[in-house]
Amino acid sequence: MPYVLITLAIVALIVGPQLWVRYVLWRHSTEIGDMPGSGAELAEHLVERYELDGVKVIKAGKDQNYYSPSEKIVALSPDVYHGKSVTAVAVAAHEVGHAIQFCREEPVSRLRDKYLGKAGQIQKIGGYILVAAPILTLLIKSPVIFLWIGIVAVITMLASALMYVAILPEEYDASFNKALPILREGYLPEHLLGSAHSVLKACALTYVAGALLDVLRLWRWIRFIR
Repeated sequence: MPYVLITLAIVALIVGPQLWVRYVLWRHSTEIGDMPGSGAELAEHLVERYELDGVKVIKAGKDQNYYSPSEKIVALSPDVYHGKSVTAVAVAAHEVGHAIQFCREEPVSRLRDKYLGKAGQIQKIGGYILVAAPILTLLIKSPVIFLWIGIVAVITMLASALMYVAILPEEYDASFNKALPILREGYLPEHLLGSAHSVLKACALTYVAGALLDVLRLWRWIRFIR
């Protein structure tokens, strides 16, 4: 019984942040009738205001909110693009915050270039290794091979998770040094700023929440290897 409780507690600590991020974004997604503009309109206004040359705002797929430095695109999901909620406005401001970082070539923007691409590549390698492990074990007929393949896969997943955590300062800068001060300039009423703060915190922790899910998969593989 204690083992089951400990296991449930660990799973809750790992999955909890991801569920919290989704809950916060959903909680503040109610449309506000007197909101002066949608997320896309705010993003386009800020791009013009801060003279972010070449940056475009586009509508992306569901749950796809990001800034692409290579394409100079602020991509917003349909709910954010058309939405007139605190979530829509705050998420749009957060993504424009990233655009500001890169257009100004701020040092914090280099974290993404340094870690995010590598994290994705390492994660793919780890996934391929995990898929190949049972096949190679059957072909070679040696449990030792499977053990070493599993260890390599675990190391790659751990490295990927740590790299996602490494870009957290960039995310916090986009939320609290860029987006929140902008929203305080009259883009949101005073009584909604607390809600915006919660949404921006969720935006900043999105990558960390995803990294924790990688740790969950990592933990499961460590148990299996043992």
